[in-house]
Amino acid sequence: MANQEEAFKKVVSHAKEYGYIFPSSEIYDGLAAVYDYGQLGVELKNNIKQYWWKSMVQYHENIVGIDSAIFMHPSIWKASGHVDAFNDPLIDNKDSKKRYRADVLIEDHIAKIEDKIKKEVEKAQKRFGDAFNREQFVSTNPRVLEHQAKIDEITRRYSECMNANDLAGLRQLIIDLEIACPISGTRNWTEVRQFNLMFATKMGSVSEGSDTIYLRPETAQGIFVNFLNVQKSGRMKVPFGIAQIGKAFRNEIVARQFIFRMREFEQMEMQFFVRPGEELKWFEYWKAERLKWHLSMGIPAEKYRYHDHEKLAHYANAATDIEFEFPFGFKELEGIHSRTDFDLTRHSEFSGKKLQYFDSELNENYTPYVIETSIGVDRTFLAVFSHALKEETLEDGSVRSVLGLPAVLAPYKAAVLPLVKKDGLPEKAREIFDMLKFDFMLQYDEKDAIGRRYRRQDAIGTPYCITVDNDTLSDNSVTVRERDTMSQERIPIENLKTYLHQHIQPISVQ
Repeated sequence: MANQEEAFKKVVSHAKEYGYIFPSSEIYDGLAAVYDYGQLGVELKNNIKQYWWKSMVQYHENIVGIDSAIFMHPSIWKASGHVDAFNDPLIDNKDSKKRYRADVLIEDHIAKIEDKIKKEVEKAQKRFGDAFNREQFVSTNPRVLEHQAKIDEITRRYSECMNANDLAGLRQLIIDLEIACPISGTRNWTEVRQFNLMFATKMGSVSEGSDTIYLRPETAQGIFVNFLNVQKSGRMKVPFGIAQIGKAFRNEIVARQFIFRMREFEQMEMQFFVRPGEELKWFEYWKAERLKWHLSMGIPAEKYRYHDHEKLAHYANAATDIEFEFPFGFKELEGIHSRTDFDLTRHSEFSGKKLQYFDSELNENYTPYVIETSIGVDRTFLAVFSHALKEETLEDGSVRSVLGLPAVLAPYKAAVLPLVKKDGLPEKAREIFDMLKFDFMLQYDEKDAIGRRYRRQDAIGTPYCITVDNDTLSDNSVTVRERDTMSQERIPIENLKTYLHQHIQPISVQ
């Protein structure tokens, strides 16, 4: 756990030092669980959003995008169930006066037992080497089986409590598991109670006569209420999807782990409308497609896993999370849900408008079923960034920090570096910069020795450095250095654009 904490601290400090993420309102001592994206962070964030948008909208002729408003009619949130049921179970420790989410305390306890299993597996792996059979070990080792039995029993009780909204049962489970407050170390807990997560505000010229409206806690409802507008204006045929990227707001009491859980965050969601009865087929399709998308970023498959929901939301008949192994353990990155016809039916009831589709092949009207894919931009940023950050010891004993971002996502695709600040090299470097800047985000840097500039570009994740030296003026070639291998090759200036296009591959999720 100490190593994990150390690694996570490095992620947070590196993100700030190199202009990726800053605490919001920092000169006023910050605002809890709110962050600003810096000059490099906004580029990486925009690249992630574009990567998702292209794979979801541009590459699918039956998926289109919208951008719905953050403010919506308050009845939308009554219809969706958020006014009555968008709650977190909270519990206070009477000694530390700290407030926690009851479900998170239990999930963290389960994660600690999972860590014990992981350690047993790692020990056995070291002992048996290449002969180690992981599957056989976890299914036969008495200690692992004992830990797994504990996890299964806790999960069973936890799911029953959550499904039945049994708050007393959740408190009893916390007591039975002897979960202590991390601050006070005591188990002096209050009752569990529900807390609504929506931010309310007023709309109107004077507050006395104004209506209460909400900052949206998700982007999905903006898609549902525009279902007919999009379907009719776009002449869309079922099955089809509507995608959206946008801000959402949740009044998280226990916001933590840097940008993993924030009060203001961004989502990338797609609602896919299908014929009733075909929803589980499409659920499996999107489950596989979304994992493919994650793997297309070059992160190893063992960093991801599926987690099927024990507790289904009231509107769902199937739900799976794609979890990622963050520095603080496996946590949800994306959710794939079969939402049935709940949303369109509820909005039909509350609005009095028929939200149905006429299927000319079946010659009938019906309310489509929906498969949702919902992913956090900020969590994806954290997954990509934390996986990419590493320290390497070189042959000469020196250490370099490398942010090994996929080239397609990196803020700068290349840095243009004149070897020295004289002899016409800066002028030539500027020429190259101006030639490439319409195709690629670039950085120009002429300060410090070339070795230090390479290290700086490694630390910010730039995949290629283009060095202009004295020979460039005579042979019209430059040295291109690759970040991950540090290998260098001589490239004619006229071939640079083609070289970079070939090495910064367009998105492919086929």
